[in-house]
Amino acid sequence: MKPLIPVAVTLGFAFAAATHAQPAPKHLEPNAPRTIVVSQSSSPPVVRATLLQSTLIELPSEEKIANVFAGDTVDWVFDGGHVASRFISIKPKLANSTTDVHIISDHGNEYTLELQEISSDSDPHFDSKVFITPGDQEAKKKLIELPVFVPASELDQENQQIAAAKAAEAAALKAEQTKEEEYRSQYPGTLQFDFTWDESKGKELGLKQIWHDDKFTYLRGQFQETPALYEVKDGKPSLINFDFSNGLYTVPKELDRGYLTIGKQRVEFHRTDERN
Repeated sequence: MKPLIPVAVTLGFAFAAATHAQPAPKHLEPNAPRTIVVSQSSSPPVVRATLLQSTLIELPSEEKIANVFAGDTVDWVFDGGHVASRFISIKPKLANSTTDVHIISDHGNEYTLELQEISSDSDPHFDSKVFITPGDQEAKKKLIELPVFVPASELDQENQQIAAAKAAEAAALKAEQTKEEEYRSQYPGTLQFDFTWDESKGKELGLKQIWHDDKFTYLRGQFQETPALYEVKDGKPSLINFDFSNGLYTVPKELDRGYLTIGKQRVEFHRTDERN
């Protein structure tokens, strides 16, 4: 028996035409699809093939073909398609030829089959479709485990998806950076210093500046203790929410009028273009 040779199971894989003399063709009949049990402790099952006909070999539904080795890659054609699957098609090119094929699945199971071309056989029936099932308990356990091999086509596809995801992430980050840069460049133009207050009282309390943008109002000063901040609307004062850090009040709204107070000290402020 010839040593096993790695088989390139890709669509359209061509081999040199056989120069052996071919017998006169006879009418052959396909067998019904059948299941064969493959065990490491038993002889390889025989698959009957014939000239001009393809025999489809199918692995268990949990598996895909990771690699294929064959003893004769000149007189036999092996086709696994472009995409990793659990199917492989075989076709003999030489009458009465035999070879072995060794299939390794993505789960690490190994299936060896003996292939026979049966043109001269007294039985005219050939295998059109063969289902493989593992006969060893260890091989059956592997079916429910995660694959140990990743077919090259799937790995290429996964790498392409990762590259596309990284490119999309980089584009989104670039867009966000551009948006942030535009905002920073335009932000100074949104600042308005249009508040007025009694500067002597403000100096006594520690108030130095008040301004706002289109969303927030800011008050900065050097205070002995943090003054309470009130908003005045319709002549009525009310405490409002704010953040305070290192002498800076950040109020999450635009204020028109209000005041700061500590004990009896009080500084009122309002916008010069205060809205009614």
